[in-house]
Amino acid sequence: MPLYEYRCQACGKEIEVLQKISDAPRTECPSCGQSALIKKVTAAGFQLKGTGWYVTDFRGGSGASTPAPKTEPAKTTEPAAAAPPASQSAESKPAETAPPPVAS
Repeated sequence: MPLYEYRCQACGKEIEVLQKISDAPRTECPSCGQSALIKKVTAAGFQLKGTGWYVTDFRGGSGASTPAPKTEPAKTTEPAAAAPPASQSAESKPAETAPPPVAS
């Protein structure tokens, strides 16, 4: 659920509220009781709840999940493909284009 920030225009108190996206914006200030709360435009934060989410997920270093075992690439016995000779290189020849059509 997203965390929204509100500011009271009457007393200046700022609060964070955890609420659903579909919930109506709050209007009543918990400090002074007036209907003067406005939602601030901020980057919304969110909390992951439920099983399967850990604070250490997707962080570097040691975490709750174990990393996959490292595997070495398979070694091939075939020789690497040779590069084409310089005379056949695409960089040394201009691109071939069709001649422009002749107007009659």
